[in-house]
Amino acid sequence: MNLNEFIENFAFQFDDTPVEDIKHDTIYEELDEWSSLTALSVIAMVDQDYDVGIGAKEIIEAKTVEGLFKIVKELKK
Repeated sequence: MNLNEFIENFAFQFDDTPVEDIKHDTIYEELDEWSSLTALSVIAMVDQDYDVGIGAKEIIEAKTVEGLFKIVKELKK
């Protein structure tokens, strides 16, 4: 599991936001396309791709894509 792969998988959850606009320090709640539906897609992606269960608490706590990556990585141990 590496950060660049996680960013790509995260970015894939958006329909209209270009992949190159999503970086490690992106505050995802500030993205125009961010919604509760996108959050659910991210939760499902983390479950499917990384076999880690997260919820709204982790989404809110993380703030950035890298912050979420660190949470997922820690829970994966």
